[in-house]
Amino acid sequence: MKVISLNVNGIRSGIKKGLIPWLLAEKADVICLQEIKCDTEQFIEAAKALKDYHLASYCAVKKGYSGVAIFSLKKPDQIHTGLGWEPCDEEGRYLQADFADLSIASIYLPSGSAGPHRQEKKFSFMEKFAEDLARMQKDGRRYILCGDWNIVRSELDIKNWKSNQKNSGCLPEERIWMNAVFDRFNFIDVYRELHPNKVAYSWWSQRGQAFANDVGWRIDYQITSHNLKNKLCTLDMLREPKFSDHAPLIATYDL
Repeated sequence: MKVISLNVNGIRSGIKKGLIPWLLAEKADVICLQEIKCDTEQFIEAAKALKDYHLASYCAVKKGYSGVAIFSLKKPDQIHTGLGWEPCDEEGRYLQADFADLSIASIYLPSGSAGPHRQEKKFSFMEKFAEDLARMQKDGRRYILCGDWNIVRSELDIKNWKSNQKNSGCLPEERIWMNAVFDRFNFIDVYRELHPNKVAYSWWSQRGQAFANDVGWRIDYQITSHNLKNKLCTLDMLREPKFSDHAPLIATYDL
């Protein structure tokens, strides 16, 4: 199974940069997008060229903001929108497609960089989402959680480690929480499992020459439940082609 995940920072913007032909050429079984920044009607119109795929989206109440989507070649048995709590559902941050005992989710965690009020909302999300992760750990299903988690794990995942210790996405309490996803809830960071010491990034600021100088952060993940540990094959983060300020993640699983 081939799974692509990407924060498109606006699906209509990504399409203008050639996203649809690239996705069609990749022929992934499942595609998870984050930050689609459109309403449902706009999403359907934007994605209509992906005619071989079943389309699902979960858009934010606020127009042109956040939102997640899943495309799949196989029709899902069930689609779950949201997690039943705020700030997740109002901002369209979680969408899950079920295929038999396998669940694939597109997830977009909040950023706290806009100010203290957004950081508090991010901490609230993290606290509530930990309860869902605990449930997932115990329910016996197989999970692939794809998306922009807006948190780095360690010094390997960010170019300027020391200077970002007080910035959202690299705060000590955020990193403790993120690592607990793997240490406490027994999920697997697919990229780090396959590339234990490799330095590569999935997001670059649009300010200055961050992309050109590879001053990046690894904040995008494909994360699996532990019962998929022996099914991991490959995961690549691509600097090119560039559809947004995030890199596409392409993973393959022996499923």
